[in-house]
Amino acid sequence: MKRLVFIALLVLAGHSWAQSAAQPTLPTIKLDVDGKTITAELADDTTKRQTGLMFREKLAPDSGMLFVMPRREQAVFWMKNTKLPLSVAYLNAAGMILEIHSLKPFDETPVPSAFPTIAYALEMEQGWFDKNSIFPGDRMLGLPPPPPEGN
Repeated sequence: MKRLVFIALLVLAGHSWAQSAAQPTLPTIKLDVDGKTITAELADDTTKRQTGLMFREKLAPDSGMLFVMPRREQAVFWMKNTKLPLSVAYLNAAGMILEIHSLKPFDETPVPSAFPTIAYALEMEQGWFDKNSIFPGDRMLGLPPPPPEGN
């Protein structure tokens, strides 16, 4: 597992060095958690996931980015070239929030999931989950189909 995380870090780090501007706004989907509607940009391929919210100046209220993982496995996020303070929720294939982490702007320290079967990650403005009383155990509705199980 450590080897997989290390390889992922190398691949993502290599791509992000070339990135110098925010990616265009991605197509969005509406998600619902505990009666709260979220507009989430959909990062559903390698390039979109690797670029994420880098270089973004702001997020609209109740908006974020949903990362559809390539397969269900341990997720690792960090904040290279990301100036917005964010929180990330790691979700399983059923849409249950398993864990929520605060991320610091420009902090390249990896923030791995404790769970090995993450299917989605949702980045929102830091504190959004607490402010809206959204916690681990809550279920996200409206998600696209989950990725295949990890190998």
